[in-house]
Amino acid sequence: MVLWLAERLATEGHRAAILTRGYRAKTDAGAGAKMMPDEAAMLQQRLGDRAQLGVGKDRYSSGRALEQQGARWFILDDGFQHLALARDANVVLVDAMDPFGGGRMLPAGSLREPRAALGRADIVVITRADHAPAVEAILRRFTQAPIFYAHTELESISRLPQMTEELPAADREKVQFLAFCGIGNPAAFFYDLRRWGVQVAGERTFRDHHHYTPSDMRKLERRAATAGAGAMICTEKDVFNLGGAAEKTLLPVYACRIRLVLPQADAFWSAVLTAVQRNKVAVAP
Repeated sequence: MVLWLAERLATEGHRAAILTRGYRAKTDAGAGAKMMPDEAAMLQQRLGDRAQLGVGKDRYSSGRALEQQGARWFILDDGFQHLALARDANVVLVDAMDPFGGGRMLPAGSLREPRAALGRADIVVITRADHAPAVEAILRRFTQAPIFYAHTELESISRLPQMTEELPAADREKVQFLAFCGIGNPAAFFYDLRRWGVQVAGERTFRDHHHYTPSDMRKLERRAATAGAGAMICTEKDVFNLGGAAEKTLLPVYACRIRLVLPQADAFWSAVLTAVQRNKVAVAP
């Protein structure tokens, strides 16, 4: 969604400033400096100079610094609970596969706030579904915000490390893959692979933002051999945590590049702009 918003702003002639906390940034052992975290690195690669990135826990300071460089549109990544920052539009995503985290708050469930917090939403987007009336009915108990739907589409399956060699669509059903990932919702990735016609012979999950080691890759290769897989596949986010570990594997390693699809894109964007105008925060010059 962050990528979608930044790209839409770019088409409107605006260079978005993305404020992201940057979870689990890794230190380069050789240089002794912090490396850009996976999600920020992926956004930078996708967007290039069409957007600016502010990475760090203090997103207010990051935003002020980018404002001094001329930024006027800010996208707060994963920030619905970051109440220290005023915002003009709250867009809340609800995963149709697990919409309310079992109804339990952390640590018993995955909810960060009670469902009543949806009352702060200006827009709700139900993901991984084209129609979810039962989810909508529950949402309507807590919010009157406009509701939209979105799903992910597969753009390409590309071979690491350069990701310039794409696997032809006709070959997706011919190769048996061991699928692995270190993301927040691994089950959704494995589900999507099968939905896209990718043959998954085995699965392996790691902690979100996991940094892979050569030992990890050797273990994955052994698991792939046991499962009868001839290649391995991961998410685009995982690529930025693999480092050079994937270059030493005997089996080819591929990554999926996906995009968010909003069937009612123009209506959604209109709702965003309406919320911005309605809630626009007055900023002293």
